[in-house]
Amino acid sequence: MIGFLLAGAVLAGVSAFILFMPESDGTHVFSDSGDTYKINMVTGEFKSETEDGKVIESYRWDPGTVYLPAGEPVTLSIFGVNGKEHPFIIEGTEVSGKVKKGEETVLNLQFDSPGVYRLICTAHASIEDNGPMIAYLVVK
Repeated sequence: MIGFLLAGAVLAGVSAFILFMPESDGTHVFSDSGDTYKINMVTGEFKSETEDGKVIESYRWDPGTVYLPAGEPVTLSIFGVNGKEHPFIIEGTEVSGKVKKGEETVLNLQFDSPGVYRLICTAHASIEDNGPMIAYLVVK
């Protein structure tokens, strides 16, 4: 129980930091080439055991929130670490695919409209399916 509370406090702190982080000065923080933003993500898993011996787990994208510039090309590289495979969609787009354990999935994207686009693993979309496995692509 204390572990869950501690994890929740850490998550709240990180979320607050990201939410109130100062605006970028335009520097391509994630850029390899100066023209295309490259974002690296991985699949992850939290696993624990309840007091009565029940194993509980949840799959996640890491990082769970990514800020992207509108109208700029973006390369999203996702490496499968935990879980056999994660079929996904990016809500509000036609983008879909699958991340497999031990493999890299590379997506070349461009979001022209600001907003929040959810990267959703369709195999882990809810708590009942060991999720929700959702990352937030925040386009400004």
